Amino acid sequence: MSLQEQFDQAVADSKNLPERPDNMTLLKIYALYKQGSAGDATGERPGMTDFVNRAKYDAWAALKGTSQDDAKQQYVDLIEELKG
Repeated sequence: MSLQEQFDQAVADSKNLPERPDNMTLLKIYALYKQGSAGDATGERPGMTDFVNRAKYDAWAALKGTSQDDAKQQYVDLIEELKG
């Protein structure tokens, strides 16, 4: 299976995890997904009153410089770990 196929499978698997991950893990999943699919964070950072989207953006921005392939592999590994 190619890395892209593994990534696509992990995205599907992420919707059927045995239990809901904690918020920090959810942010990591989101950030790795965005970095793997879109590359470095783009757009403006959400305002201070938009807590959820600001946290998501910050988590994604923290991965700046990580290659899309590296992010995809980390995403696949994390979802495999969470599947148990």
